[in-house]
Amino acid sequence: MTGHEVLRVFCGPDGRHGNELGVVRDGAALPERADRQAFARELGFSETVFVDDPERGEIDIYTPGVRLPFAGHPCVGAAWLLGADRLVTAAGVVTVRREGGLTLIGARPEWAPGRTLRQYGSAAEVEALEVPPPGEWIYAWAWQDEAAGTVRARAFPGRGDGIDEDEATGAAALLLAARLGRALTITQGRGSQLLAGPRPDGLVEVGGRVEAAPGQRTGGVGSA
Repeated sequence: MTGHEVLRVFCGPDGRHGNELGVVRDGAALPERADRQAFARELGFSETVFVDDPERGEIDIYTPGVRLPFAGHPCVGAAWLLGADRLVTAAGVVTVRREGGLTLIGARPEWAPGRTLRQYGSAAEVEALEVPPPGEWIYAWAWQDEAAGTVRARAFPGRGDGIDEDEATGAAALLLAARLGRALTITQGRGSQLLAGPRPDGLVEVGGRVEAAPGQRTGGVGSA
């Protein structure tokens, strides 16, 4: 199998959970899109990222079934791993900053893949949801504390590619922060945490903690 590393992106405050991300640092090892797609399918993570130019921050993102011009958790993970101050995606240039052990990226909301943002009346309702049938990408969310900007969320990609529920979804968090027009602290999945909020320049930031998966020797910039 092609050499790759595994990160956990958007870990909780205790360093646990997070969404696993496959990273192929040597994108030249798999230059063809069909081969990258097959490798992403073989790994089976919600997303796998191929690094085409580590100096310029050029990356290429795949789910098990499709190539994505932009996605949140691959960008946050790649920025942490490469120590990049920006990333170049098929959608455009993504900004990067670090603060207090967090890695945050800035992107335009229109770059994010389409999501159905579905609000529920309480966090308990979100937690009780069953996985819906495939067909619609649903981001289920509810306020935990609206005044404080804390949100409980779960994500159901609905693609029928083996990822029934996404543990932490940066693009959906970005879209929710853009819709609500305010900073959010989102707890998603089993206990992952995402920070998101609009910036004055029209970009929306999303970020969080990144850790190497157990057994990995990866060292990223900005690790706590």
